[in-house]
Amino acid sequence: MNTIKNNSNRNLRKVLFEVIFEADTPAGKLYDVALIVCILLSVIVVMLDSVASIRTNHHSMLLAFEWIFTILFTIEYILRLFCVGKPVRYAISFFGIIDLLAILPTYMSLFIVGTRYLSVIRILRVLRIFRVLKLGHHVKEAAVLKNALYASRRKILVFLFAVLTLVVIIGSLMYVIEKADNGFTSIPKSIYWAIVTLTTVGYGDISPVTELGQFLAAIVMIMGYSIIAIPTGIVTAELTLSGKDKQNTQACPNCSAEGHDNDAMYCKFCGTKL
Repeated sequence: MNTIKNNSNRNLRKVLFEVIFEADTPAGKLYDVALIVCILLSVIVVMLDSVASIRTNHHSMLLAFEWIFTILFTIEYILRLFCVGKPVRYAISFFGIIDLLAILPTYMSLFIVGTRYLSVIRILRVLRIFRVLKLGHHVKEAAVLKNALYASRRKILVFLFAVLTLVVIIGSLMYVIEKADNGFTSIPKSIYWAIVTLTTVGYGDISPVTELGQFLAAIVMIMGYSIIAIPTGIVTAELTLSGKDKQNTQACPNCSAEGHDNDAMYCKFCGTKL
């Protein structure tokens, strides 16, 4: 009896996995299309409820729809954990975290008012449309960009630390030059001005008045253009070094990882037979 039950569970998990995770089968594609439609409708419901005139007349109906969608997504999230071989690995993956964040805000709204509007984050789940429409080259390019960002993380971290050091020095200088009378009431506020100026945002809520302060501001503005280009150059260099292996959208039945080569027979992440 136990053997029959175990075989039945394995077969059920296999069927659910093919429907939920695979976009190459008719059932899987239909499931993903239906899921994307539900996601878009649920986001529209949340957005409509944020409009005062609509909320006044239709709040109860919109709230009911929001809970229906949340319950559906909760069941779907549980099924995803059930049918994958390593549920913990999926839960901490990008899409696993997004799936969880898609349902948490509505439940949190029972304790913290207004948090259910954060459920619009579930729009990120629409990224699965790349798999549904078989836009393989988009999936591949997304993977290349992700790998390039990961490979350049140390260089970017060093760059950010250098920029942080620079804005602290510039902010401190501007605090000494302009002082509180001209709006630079503290070093933290002066650092805020340095960040806004260096990134070429320029809110204009604080601006130097003295000639020396304006001269320093001009230097910071010029520096801003060159500094913004540095991260782009770092990532671009890594992109040119990225591999060009052809990949598909097949998901591993054990760890749910994607990005395998077209001729791969085993998962490159956990070694499970594909």
